[in-house]
Amino acid sequence: MPGRFFLTSPMAELASAVGQDPQPVVDEPPRRNVAPGEAIVVLTEEGLTRMRWGIIPVGRVNARGRPVMETIVNARSETVFDKSAFTGTGRAVVPMNGWYEWTGETRRKTAWRIAPRAGGLLFFAAITDRWQGPGGIEVDQVATLTCAPSGDVVDIHHRMGVILEPETIPLWLTEAEEAVTPLLTPWPDGRLKVEQAGDVDWDAP
Repeated sequence: MPGRFFLTSPMAELASAVGQDPQPVVDEPPRRNVAPGEAIVVLTEEGLTRMRWGIIPVGRVNARGRPVMETIVNARSETVFDKSAFTGTGRAVVPMNGWYEWTGETRRKTAWRIAPRAGGLLFFAAITDRWQGPGGIEVDQVATLTCAPSGDVVDIHHRMGVILEPETIPLWLTEAEEAVTPLLTPWPDGRLKVEQAGDVDWDAP
């Protein structure tokens, strides 16, 4: 599941791939290391925009009626339509060229880069919410959805992001729960490549 990702495609290329106007995000630079809490490019029914990656569920409660306290970066697709904490959330797509995972023990982790074998973009299903803070502050925020891993990534992580085919993006953004549930499955085996990301400069989580 994406904990960090990279988006290096030009915004004009991204906009063309999803049939949208690039103007709202045209100044977005190539980014090789995008982390939770940062503003990221997303696609909604209204077009391309930016949102904070990570939902702060202020005012939301779990099934026991207790406040949800943690920031939600990734949400399980198997329960996203059932949990009360996600009631009323919207939908979006997070485009990326790939994402990173780590294996190994703390201080000795190995970073892995996961990307489509054919190159280009991946489109992750996501949910959205709006955080309302003190003084009338409003922040649009997004969390990616996860599912069981495909055969390509099962050896490095027990979850992966829900990847949408480009032609199913309008379906995900607009249709009812029962219509989009079949989309929430692992990407077919053989379509992702996994390679060691030894040239990426960061602090491993």
